[in-house]
This record gives sequence, C-alpha cells and structure tokens, in this order.
Amino acid sequence: MMRKVAVIGGGWAGCAAGVELAASGVAVTLFEAARTLGGRARMVDIDGRQLDNGQHILLGAYSESLRLMETVGLAADEVMLRLPLQMRYPAGTGMDFVTPRLPAPLHMLAGLLRASGLDRTDKLALARFSTTARWMDWTLHQDCSVSELLDRYDQTERLTRLMWRPLCIAALNTPPERASAQVFLNVLRDSLGARRAASDMLIPRVDLTALFPRHAGAFIEGHGGALRLGTQVRRLVREGGHWRLDMNGAPQAGERFEAVVVAAPPGNAASLLEGHAEIPALSAFEYEPITTCYLQYKPDMTLDHAFFALVDDPEQGEWGQFVFDRGLLDPARSGLLAVVVSASREAITPGHDTLAASLAAHLAKAFRRPELMHPQWSKVITEKRATFSCRPALSRPANDTGVRGLALAGDYTACDYPATLESATRSGVQAARIVIDALS
Repeated sequence: MMRKVAVIGGGWAGCAAGVELAASGVAVTLFEAARTLGGRARMVDIDGRQLDNGQHILLGAYSESLRLMETVGLAADEVMLRLPLQMRYPAGTGMDFVTPRLPAPLHMLAGLLRASGLDRTDKLALARFSTTARWMDWTLHQDCSVSELLDRYDQTERLTRLMWRPLCIAALNTPPERASAQVFLNVLRDSLGARRAASDMLIPRVDLTALFPRHAGAFIEGHGGALRLGTQVRRLVREGGHWRLDMNGAPQAGERFEAVVVAAPPGNAASLLEGHAEIPALSAFEYEPITTCYLQYKPDMTLDHAFFALVDDPEQGEWGQFVFDRGLLDPARSGLLAVVVSASREAITPGHDTLAASLAAHLAKAFRRPELMHPQWSKVITEKRATFSCRPALSRPANDTGVRGLALAGDYTACDYPATLESATRSGVQAARIVIDALS
C-alpha cells in the first residue's frame, strides 16, 4: 500500500515537493487554496486575457528546476528560449554585452573585450571584481550590502548603473543599497563563475503555469495522487502517528496522512505549524513587490531581440529595468511587450494607469520609436509580496521543522539563493527528501 503524504500549497515549492514524492512512490494529495497551480508564478485570466502574473528569467544554473521539468516530461529548450548571458540596452542608451559560446571563463573575457558602451576603466573594474570574487571563492567573512561590496572593489559608476544594479534588482528583487552581498555572490558564483551553460538565460515561451505547475499536477495524479484545488487548509491535527487536516474550519473526515509538507507562505505556514513546531524566523520577513506592465501594440511591432535592459531613472519617472518582446517568444503574442519593474513600491504609488503611461513613454524614448507611446491596451499586474527583502545576514528557516514527518518548503527557507523559482524548487525537493527519510 502506498504511503500517503499531504502537500499544503501549490506554488512551485509545493509542486516540486509533490513531484519528488510521487516519483519516489508516495501517494501525494496536494492542497491549493487557489483554482490554479503556480502560486506567485502562474498564468492569470484578466479581462478575458491570459497573462502571467510576472515575467521570469531562469538560468542554466537552475539545476533542480530543469531536472524536475524533465521528470514531468518537459524539454527545457522547447518551452524556453536559451540565450547566452547578455546585458543589452537600446542603441545609444547603455552597454551591449553578449558572451560568446566559449568555455568558461573565456566566454566572459571575450564578451568583455567585445562589449560596447563600456570604456577601458569599466572593463578593468569588471575583470578585477570577477578575478577577486573567484580568488575569495565567492564568500564573505561578514555579509554586507551589495553597494558596500561594489564600493569595496572600486566598481565604476557606469558599470554599477548598467550592469551590477540591474542584475542585483533582477536576481534579488532588492535594491543594492539594502541587498545581501553574500546572496548576490552566490548567484554570480553559480552563473558567471561556473561552466558556460550555467550562465545561459532561459526565457519562458509558454505561460508560467504551463512551464511546470500544470505538468507537475498531472504527474502527481498520474502516480496515484490527487489535486485539491480551491481548498484552504486551516489546521493540522496530530493524531497518534498520523496527521489530519481541517479544511475551511471543518475536519476532513476519514482522511489522514503519514506526513505533511507545508509549502504555504510564511504567515500561513506559521499558523499551520502553531502548536507543532516553533520557527521564529517565519515572522521576520519584509517583502518587496514586483510589477509587470503589459503593453499591446499592432502585431507587426517587434523589437530586435527577445529582451532588452532599460536604464531606470525614478527621478524622471522611468521605472522599468527590462522589456520583453513576447511575440518573439510566442508568435500568438505578436505585438505584446512586457516591462518589468522590480522592487516597485514607489513606482506603483501614483497608480497603474500613470505607471503604464510612463513606461510607454520610457520605451518610446529609449528605442526612439514614437509609436511606442500609444499601445492599443495596457495592463499592470503587481505582486505586492512577490519576494522577501533579501537583506544582509537574513535568518531563514530550515526545511526540517524538527518534528518527524513534518517539513517546510518555500523560496524563503534556508538556501544560497534569493527568492527565485529555483530556490522554491530546491526547497520543495529538500522537504520531500526529509519526509521520505522519515517514512523509511
């Protein structure tokens, strides 16, 4: 008879835990309060339009995400566009840096030599930083902010503005002034400092639900499990050697589980764990929003590349850091641009309509194309608690709660990475393995 495990939460962490458990021969029941899997990285239906609630870039270093995609039957290069590491701005507005397909670290050196928009001082500063980081094994004795780290290694103002700042905001969703230098170095270690393919940028061609969660759900069901969408778990009850779940205030009669993975957000997880495990760090998080603005133009409107970096200048009302041409990723989306504003608390203050208009004006100016001022329609989607604020020396809870058969999963749990799809996936896998060990 198959062992029964409940997974509470159907975001990427919960889906990863469910797949890992199902692949190990466990009967998984996955509970998700929403009607769609994916959590904060999913497709949403707004005004009859199917849009992602955020734009994501994965990296070739995301080994667990790529492994689990393969496990559920997805070919990564079919559902994502694979590009070499690059930082390209609209002509005349910044730098143009693209790494060639050479072995590491030659790809970085060759890309640096060919880069335009940086002078000799900038290139030497970047080479010095990379060399020093490798020498110190990408490890700090004491964490500090990314800004302090860059000042310590004499990074130029232009290099910081065009490369380090947008990379930090994109990876950690936290401005360099308050972002953890050690976590930033961890990301650089596994991308810039690893094999060439690890630094590849992977941009989804399909919606985020189709990228993994939908297939994860099908995999769980195909391996003797079940999905319970639209089901809010309110309470965990320990009964002898089993766990009972209370749904929406009422007991789930007759259904008990031998173990539970709690893959809910920190606040919900703290409520569920009350009386079972004491994890103070669950209440220690501050959050950063991410905003994605969709701008629809005529179908024949296209950019020269799938995505560009943008120079953000809040004082001028220019908030976007990256723009993606969704039509180059999926022909069915021709003319649709997605502009990402990370750490967007100030950007969204004047309202969504004002932000959409300012982003359209920003694109028209950056690309020198006046027609970008006038999209056919626009839609702004903000995830107000998209990620935790990744500050220096932040305490993050372990996956192991200390209670046998009870594990914690989520992108906020202890991990080298910030709150990314990969950290969520890794946490789900680790939680599943803790449960599997407990069952054995």
